[in-house]
Amino acid sequence: MNDNIKKYKRIIGALLFSIIILLMSNYSALRKLDIATRGNINEPEYIEEPLFDIQFDNQAIQSSKAIVLVIDDFGYRNDSVSDGFFNLPVAITCAVLPGHPQSSSVAKKAVQFGKEVIVHMPMQSSLGAKGENDFKLKVGMTSEEIEWRLNEALKEIPEAIGINNHQGSKATTDGKVMGVVASVLKKNNKFFLDSRTSSKTIGEKTMRSFGVPTARRHIFLDNDLDPDQISKQLLKLVQASSKNGMAIGIGHVKSNTLDVLKKEIPALLQEGYEFKFLSQVVN
Repeated sequence: MNDNIKKYKRIIGALLFSIIILLMSNYSALRKLDIATRGNINEPEYIEEPLFDIQFDNQAIQSSKAIVLVIDDFGYRNDSVSDGFFNLPVAITCAVLPGHPQSSSVAKKAVQFGKEVIVHMPMQSSLGAKGENDFKLKVGMTSEEIEWRLNEALKEIPEAIGINNHQGSKATTDGKVMGVVASVLKKNNKFFLDSRTSSKTIGEKTMRSFGVPTARRHIFLDNDLDPDQISKQLLKLVQASSKNGMAIGIGHVKSNTLDVLKKEIPALLQEGYEFKFLSQVVN
């Protein structure tokens, strides 16, 4: 009788151990599935505080008229519009949001088309914008949590050679958040683009203090999705490039933005403007 009880206990113990191992091995996969099924892929990025005085870096750029196009929000979609950006005949830096069903496949496709990939890293907004909560870097988090979330994003999109901030008007003004981000980027040999969603950002300054290659956004192309307004913003970018030798513009994976770029890029190439990857101008 005692032998049977001991036998049953061993069997039950083995079963419990197997269940624990199974749960642990599937935790990561289940978490990623949960992340991927959240959010609305049609939800646009919220651009915060876009209007403030533009300041340019006095950088030594090889070309006297260099234009850098960074296109945010890859990952929400994988369709004819995203493919249209990949087919543009110039250098494009594609900023991919982590945690969406299309994130990984779009990043791989961008590289196949000869484009450059960075992580469009979710960061806390001062206006309480929603989305990407499992990756979002927030004020008040521990250094370990910030580091873990950023590393997870970099693991999900291994094609990325740098990051820029998605939203982030609150996070980019916080010394602790930016310090941890800079430390992680330094360790991983990645660069940072400060999208400047707040005029109070310390992102660029912090990165430079850590020795992380960095740059700042100069023009938002499509806060207003009217084609005429996008064209006007593109003209500002072109004028800034002519005046300062280089200018960085951020747009989004939108059909109107794509249409304007398809129309205007051939003429800009004819006029001698050179389109560069973001990695070519960070310092």
